[in-house]
Amino acid sequence: MQDIKQIYYNDSGTSFYWRKENDILIDKVQLIFRETGFYFSQYELQQFRSCIEESYKLNNCCEDCELKNNCRKFLLKTPCSQIDLAVSMKELTAVKDLVEGTLFKINLDAYLFGEGMN
Repeated sequence: MQDIKQIYYNDSGTSFYWRKENDILIDKVQLIFRETGFYFSQYELQQFRSCIEESYKLNNCCEDCELKNNCRKFLLKTPCSQIDLAVSMKELTAVKDLVEGTLFKINLDAYLFGEGMN
């Protein structure tokens, strides 16, 4: 796996930068969730986080349902207007962790290796 630089991973997916020759291409992040890959800019990744938050707000009506964590009835919009995902609440939580963990690590690295270097 010399062609990537991993950013973050969990049980449901991973995120990484592609490498080209000896350079790490940091303008876009490859995000793999389930069997789906997205190639997002940091701005699109932030939009995706907003889509996830919106899905939580829209789908909080299933608190009493026994199947709420496994039922794939929740529609998760993505920054790609042509693509929506059908997810369970469990998967929604997992992709939320994946996106937020990725953004946190990107921001942390930007600080540590940017303005944080005195």
